[in-house]
Amino acid sequence: MAGIEKALERQRTLMASDEYQSHMKRALIEAKRAGAFGEVPVGAVIVSPEGKLLAVSGNRTREFKDPTAHAEMVAIRTACEVLSSERLVGCDLYVTLEPCAMCAAAISFARLRRLYYGTADLKGGAVEHGPRFYSQPTCHHAPELYPGLFEQEAADLLRRFFQQRR
Repeated sequence: MAGIEKALERQRTLMASDEYQSHMKRALIEAKRAGAFGEVPVGAVIVSPEGKLLAVSGNRTREFKDPTAHAEMVAIRTACEVLSSERLVGCDLYVTLEPCAMCAAAISFARLRRLYYGTADLKGGAVEHGPRFYSQPTCHHAPELYPGLFEQEAADLLRRFFQQRR
C-alpha cells in the first residue's frame, strides 16, 4: 500500500508543477490551432528528459491528406528527427486526447517515458478504453500514464468543434 501512496504523491507533485502546466497548455494551444484549420482539435507536445521542447503539433490529417498524421504521430516524427533517433527514451508526451491504438503503439515503439493526456476517448481511445494497449501481453513498453490533465478544457474544445459541424 505504501508503494501506491508514494506513486499517487509523485503524480500529484508532477501535475502541480509549472513545467507540466506549461507543456499541457501548449498542447491545448496546438489543439485550438488545429481546430481553426478544420482539423479535429488535438494537440501534442514532446519534451526531452531535461525539459527541452522537442516537438509540438496539432492534428494534420486533412492538411497532409494522411490518416496517420495525428498530433502524436507528427510530434513523434519531429522529435525523432530533432534527436536523430528512432527512440525517444526518457522523453514525455503531452496530448489533449487519449491516444488511439495507432498512436498508443507508436508511443510504445518510441519508448516514451511518460504519457500525459487530457480527456478520455470512449470511442477511439486505446489507453484506458478500447483495447487498453499497454495492458496487452504483446506490448513491449508501457509509459507511465497521467490521464485527466486539463480534462475539461480538452473536452470542451472537442465538444465545441463537433457541435459546430452538426
